[in-house]
Amino acid sequence: MISNIFTGALTVLVGHQVGKTVLQLKKSPSFTEKNITLLITKRIFFSDPKDVNPGTRIVKEFMAEVRLVGTAHVSAQSIDDVRTAIEEFQPGLVAVELDQGRYKALTKQAKDPTVEDVLEVKNFNQLLVQWLLSYLQRKIGLDIGVEPGAEMKAAIEAAEQRGIPVEMVDRDIRVTLLRFWKSLGFFGKIKMFYALVISIAEVDKVEPADIERLKEDDVLDVIMDEFRKFSPNGARALIDERDAYIAHNLVRLKKEKEGRILAVVGAGHIQGINRYLDNPDSLPSYESLTREPKSFPWGMAFGVVVTFLFVLLLACIAFSGVGLNVLLYAFIFWVVIHGVLAAVATLAVGSHPYTVLACFGVAWMTSLNPLLHVGWIAAFVEAKVRKPPVSDFRRIYQAESITEMIRIPLFRVVLIAAVANLGSLLGTILYFIFLFPVIGVDPVMVISTGMHNMWIWLTGLM
Repeated sequence: MISNIFTGALTVLVGHQVGKTVLQLKKSPSFTEKNITLLITKRIFFSDPKDVNPGTRIVKEFMAEVRLVGTAHVSAQSIDDVRTAIEEFQPGLVAVELDQGRYKALTKQAKDPTVEDVLEVKNFNQLLVQWLLSYLQRKIGLDIGVEPGAEMKAAIEAAEQRGIPVEMVDRDIRVTLLRFWKSLGFFGKIKMFYALVISIAEVDKVEPADIERLKEDDVLDVIMDEFRKFSPNGARALIDERDAYIAHNLVRLKKEKEGRILAVVGAGHIQGINRYLDNPDSLPSYESLTREPKSFPWGMAFGVVVTFLFVLLLACIAFSGVGLNVLLYAFIFWVVIHGVLAAVATLAVGSHPYTVLACFGVAWMTSLNPLLHVGWIAAFVEAKVRKPPVSDFRRIYQAESITEMIRIPLFRVVLIAAVANLGSLLGTILYFIFLFPVIGVDPVMVISTGMHNMWIWLTGLM
């Protein structure tokens, strides 16, 4: 069991649904119940400015006609609260925590991407995580009888019925996901994926009472603090930056529009948005929140280092005088360990025999090319053989179990790509650990002698 809180789903839209952070809360002094998987959904609705706690004041002097409604994304009560807020506040504009892409998905207007689009993007690990997050959130919603994002949809419908314009004030989900994914780093991604797996395993333990418990005082603050400890960079990309982005849009709308503005946002954003509305000068620049983040290409660097070490190792063996047969064994071991592990990994998740053979045949080559991954080859072959239909996208977001999801051809294509890359990576690590025991030579002697003889040979050429 993981201590403290860990993420199983993050505050992002996943596929066709609107997601909120799902966290695992370990038993602590603040709680008497055993560990449960919690959805960050605290309902905060202030019907009158005088009811607002001074620490979370939502009506500001320079924005006297702006009101925030914090919602629970899988709470039936939040749907009623949003409708009541619109009815009582009578806003001239309703702002919702959506972007255009999520709005179209929520209202069933989005066009499903093609299989070719998936293969072209090639970021299969990120796509797999998005789908699993979507499943996790949908599973919680199904268990308590509320469609995820229903309160946002209710806000839009209620506004349209009254002829009230609606504005999407959240950041493009593609930008958010990109900034989040790049902010995690290698070990952060492993940590987050592990947390996701644990959350999926325990998702059936969530009860409606667990959701309602999040309405208690200070619970949301505790969870948000723990989330920041768990993943500071992830929290910045998914929460803090979006707080600032939404606040930017609310400040802009107040200047451009007349009348009252009602903003419907997730409860996890209330405190951050309030802070920026209280002091708009503290807002980071709009451009800094929307541009593509620049990060060091660790994956590329790792591939270059692996290729260099492999070539250097073979050169040391060749110059050490242990014999060409040892050199040949070292090369064959590279081919076999990468091919076998990549092939077995894909076979374990039900790939087609052609895909298994393709992985075995190319894994050793792709592991030496930083610009190519065996998962790309595996996905291409599997897609060509299985020919997943475009309708698989909707089937993935409608799946009610992991088993059902794995049976969908398109999901399997992405899963196969991810595990093929994982198998190849494991092969690289194990190769450098077990090479010398397998070929039966002393590594110190081979490397030292090989380097010495290589240096003599190189200096002799000068």
